[in-house]
Amino acid sequence: MDLLNTLVDKGLRRELPTREEALAVLATSDDELLDVVAAAGKVRRQWFGRRVKLNYLVNLKSGLCPEDCSYCSQRLGSKAEILKYTWLKPDEAQKAAAAGVAGGAKRVCLVASGRGPTDRDIDRVSQTIEAIKDQHEGVEVCACLGLLSEGQADRLRSAGADAYNHNLNTSEGTYGDITTTHTYADRVDTVQQAQAAGLSACSGLIAGMGETDADLVDVVFSLRALDPDSVPVNFLIPMEGTPLAKEWHLTPQRCLRILAMVRFVCPDAEVRLAGGREVHLRSMQPLALNLVNSIFLGDYLTSEGQSGQTDLDMIADAGFEVEGADTTTLPEHRAQSAGGCGSHGSSGCGSHGSGCAPCGDSGSAAGDTSEACGAVAARTERAPEASGPLAARTDLVAVRRRGAGTDLAPNA
Repeated sequence: MDLLNTLVDKGLRRELPTREEALAVLATSDDELLDVVAAAGKVRRQWFGRRVKLNYLVNLKSGLCPEDCSYCSQRLGSKAEILKYTWLKPDEAQKAAAAGVAGGAKRVCLVASGRGPTDRDIDRVSQTIEAIKDQHEGVEVCACLGLLSEGQADRLRSAGADAYNHNLNTSEGTYGDITTTHTYADRVDTVQQAQAAGLSACSGLIAGMGETDADLVDVVFSLRALDPDSVPVNFLIPMEGTPLAKEWHLTPQRCLRILAMVRFVCPDAEVRLAGGREVHLRSMQPLALNLVNSIFLGDYLTSEGQSGQTDLDMIADAGFEVEGADTTTLPEHRAQSAGGCGSHGSSGCGSHGSGCAPCGDSGSAAGDTSEACGAVAARTERAPEASGPLAARTDLVAVRRRGAGTDLAPNA
């Protein structure tokens, strides 16, 4: 296909595809799927070889969140029967993190529910980072604590944090349909604060919430403009007790097309296969390793993943290798700097050509996708419904009952 040859050439040059090209990837047929995976796989191998980075989640504080994000089992008013607990102590979090590191995780992601941290919360997390790094000197630590206030990113960086995660989740035009207690612009601002503090920015999306193809392209183009080092791709886990419990729009084939589109738009970023892969990709997960170069090991925040050993076996059986702690994840042009926008070295964000803007620019580069990315003005069509016997596997959705916040061993 001329489309795929064009996208491979652009990906190898880190050139931004057109919106029409990105939409065309999502519109390919199942008969063309292996061609799409093979093409995106060439771009993945150019920048990351056959390495797979393992990441491990530690939920520091679960449930009881005042925000109303419709996809989240920890949201205000959620009736999901998840674990609920207040802050883990630093030694408890360190023990939870140790299980992931023992399983091969290179990065530990410290997550806490809530709108954003207080200064006292930053102190708590700083002590936890210190406890983890005392025991595991080479491990990367990423914090995910919600919306940041002025100076908090600098404090986390001083405490030893390497990265900060805050996902855009969905397009700017769709955001108000998903969350009302904060704005899309709030999320962009937090990512930019992390970048300005020298933290490696991690920001991604959730697919499967009823969005259109245009919405998916909008958010991925916005991420390209914002230029995080890591782009996690989550697939909605429709948890009972949340407003999106009945939203089953994904098939394994659609998930693979979404991942391929993200790889073409963000060719040299760490694309991470995140929550929902077991539920929606199922036996097609190994194919996704040709598109992503990073996954979470074991369980997620409030839901269970497949066993850590199964993850490791899957990586080996598919012909990939776990990335070691002595290997730099990002390509050289990104890794030359500490993180954030500066990770492109001397060429800055502009090294991607069109679609990027100077670091810290909260204007059209990241906040206004209608100008920077050609956002679609109206969402006239919903996502195609999944059909057939593989449409919904509710039996694969399991609430986490082990690991952090419990007396049971973690799944790593």
